[in-house]
Amino acid sequence: MRKKHLLHYEHHSESLISHTQWLRRIFNTAWLALIIVGIALIGGIIGYHLIAGLGWVDAILEASMILGGMGAVAPMTSDAAKLFASAYALLSGLVIITITGIILAPFLHRMMHQFHEPKG
Repeated sequence: MRKKHLLHYEHHSESLISHTQWLRRIFNTAWLALIIVGIALIGGIIGYHLIAGLGWVDAILEASMILGGMGAVAPMTSDAAKLFASAYALLSGLVIITITGIILAPFLHRMMHQFHEPKG
């Protein structure tokens, strides 16, 4: 039998996993989502500190606000800072879409699997 990886979802011809296994899947996907958010946040903090010249606390605030979809706080004064802020804002939008898919996947998969559960 093949070892199943972190996000393995059972085929529609396989039986539905137990509630405990499903909760473990949700826990695993939540950890994956947190890791992705953490990596994106750290990248933003470092970028705002090194490229935009913000202090560490201001860089944390700026990266958190952009990643959270709240908008920019500090004005970007150099062209390099503006280009970084633009790229980070676009990346943050993609991260939010990705995280939404990762978090919703176990719920949607279970729902669809219940609709298409094999008869017999």
